[in-house]
Amino acid sequence: MPKPLTEVALPDLAATGRLARALAAALRAGDLLVLTGELGAGKTTFTRALGKALGVRGSVISPTFVLARIHPNDPDGPRPGGPDLVHVDAYRLGSVEEVDDLDLEATQDRAVTVVEWGRGLVEHLAESRLELTLERATGEAAPVVEGDEDDEDPRRARLAAFGPRWTGQAGRDLARRLEAALRG
Repeated sequence: MPKPLTEVALPDLAATGRLARALAAALRAGDLLVLTGELGAGKTTFTRALGKALGVRGSVISPTFVLARIHPNDPDGPRPGGPDLVHVDAYRLGSVEEVDDLDLEATQDRAVTVVEWGRGLVEHLAESRLELTLERATGEAAPVVEGDEDDEDPRRARLAAFGPRWTGQAGRDLARRLEAALRG
């Protein structure tokens, strides 16, 4: 794993929302974002905030049992003409072939694709990708309620970049944007 572009503290849900909004501003159709973290780390909560910032219609909910959901851009929303959001939960998928069966390439040119639990399964979908790892606070001070992402426990987020879209200046600019969003 490469050195992260940035690692930031997310002390509460508001910070998670600010991170999602700052990242959404940099994303465009064709981008791939892979989310990693244990159950309850905040992957779906983050994706919900990302969808809102991208301006997609309706509420973003976990695709756990359907594997993938397409959330179309809302032409009357905050980002008319922006990308759709394809939200995938690869937790139950065991191979690249099962990912390919979802035919994610069919929506790639018009959507940002977010894949929870996708590390090791989806890297072939795009030349460049971002990987966001969310970690929940641990220890006695932060009791874990498995699967409960709508709490105020602090988290940490690490963002790593792969491929030509995010290397070099573009990656450094993104890291600065995310860090500034969390300071402000």
